[in-house]
Amino acid sequence: MSVGAAPAAMRCCRHVLLLWLLAADALACAPGRGHYRRRSPRKLTPLVYKQHVPNVSENTLGASGLAEGAISRQDPRFRELVPNYSEDVIFKDEEGTGADRLMTQRGKEKLNTLAISVMNQWPGVRLRVTEGWDESGLHAPNSLHYEGRAVDITTSDRDRSKYGMLARLAVEVGFDWVYFESRSHIHCSVKSESVTRGRHGGCFSADTEAVLADGRRRRFDQLRRGDVVLAVDESGALVESEVILWLDRDPAERRLFYRLSTAAGRRLTVTPGHLLYVLDAESAAAGNHSAHSARITFVKHVIEGDYVLVAGAAGAVTAERVTAVDLVHESGVFAPLTRHGTLLANGVLASCYAMVDDQRTAHAAFLPVRWAVNVRELTLHMLEHFGVRAAAAAAAARSAASEPTSGVHWYASFLYALSDYVLPRDMMLN
Repeated sequence: MSVGAAPAAMRCCRHVLLLWLLAADALACAPGRGHYRRRSPRKLTPLVYKQHVPNVSENTLGASGLAEGAISRQDPRFRELVPNYSEDVIFKDEEGTGADRLMTQRGKEKLNTLAISVMNQWPGVRLRVTEGWDESGLHAPNSLHYEGRAVDITTSDRDRSKYGMLARLAVEVGFDWVYFESRSHIHCSVKSESVTRGRHGGCFSADTEAVLADGRRRRFDQLRRGDVVLAVDESGALVESEVILWLDRDPAERRLFYRLSTAAGRRLTVTPGHLLYVLDAESAAAGNHSAHSARITFVKHVIEGDYVLVAGAAGAVTAERVTAVDLVHESGVFAPLTRHGTLLANGVLASCYAMVDDQRTAHAAFLPVRWAVNVRELTLHMLEHFGVRAAAAAAAARSAASEPTSGVHWYASFLYALSDYVLPRDMMLN
């Protein structure tokens, strides 16, 4: 090991050790173990007429998000709506079609949880839904009722004095936007399934291109494990790095993406929780265009006027100003992991990681994966060395043919779940 590599290895080991120590500490603090003191019940404050929580527009990312278009019974997305037959909820169903019972899975979960809260708050009273999924065109053009993401609710006794508290209970159970819209009902809505699925990963769109070691470009949906692409190392220098696995790969899944456009005409389409190398205008003007000096931040924090780092001519790294940030919904999500934890995506320097706002911590957490890959390759080399070429070839073929068809890698899922307990909230995507 070189002198320069030793400190890097030590830092890497310290990051991994920190994660496991934090995990042990989290387990010790769980109910029933270690020191635990029950919190006093928090007093709930009813919403007032025309108040909504959060205090932003319903169709913003801080609330229930953009409308994705009305869903008809002939729409392929109609299969994603689920009927709600909970006995704890009364559905008005004035149309007589059962439409009010149809909603997204997230909406169903929140509604059923709210129904229990209502019965606990007012024994003998049940939750009542007056409007759910709308296929009749009775709401505003961008209403989330058309997507099964919104419900209008009352209590079964229709006691309007309870509606302010009903709205507060809806906030507490996790509806993404709650509005005391009318004296006669409360309006609640949730984020789309594409956005909530994106909460647990960071991905690029299918048409994003990687730069291969020989200079050719290859779309992410055609990239294979074992391909060698251009990436950056800890010093910020361009290096060749092997794709060792997929953190997430699903050609059919639909998610919300940010589309960044630069002054040079470059575009990058990536999910909000992915990490990107970014410079502010002052740093870019100073000419310090290196990955080592850039801040690594979530894509959702990139704004017009920021600068992204790109690979220029002859391997030089330069900066391009972001001229537009647009929200789009697209199908196909791809998140390759390289040995260096970085790669060039449409020529833009990007991390392979998401959800945790620290490149070194994320890269250290995947050290066991890199070790496992090294052990697998060492085993193949040993088989070849001892003349067991048929076994080595068969093992290599099985490895090459084992590309995942869809889903998040199990180790990535484990880390995402663990991070909620062991990492500070300011490091996590909110």
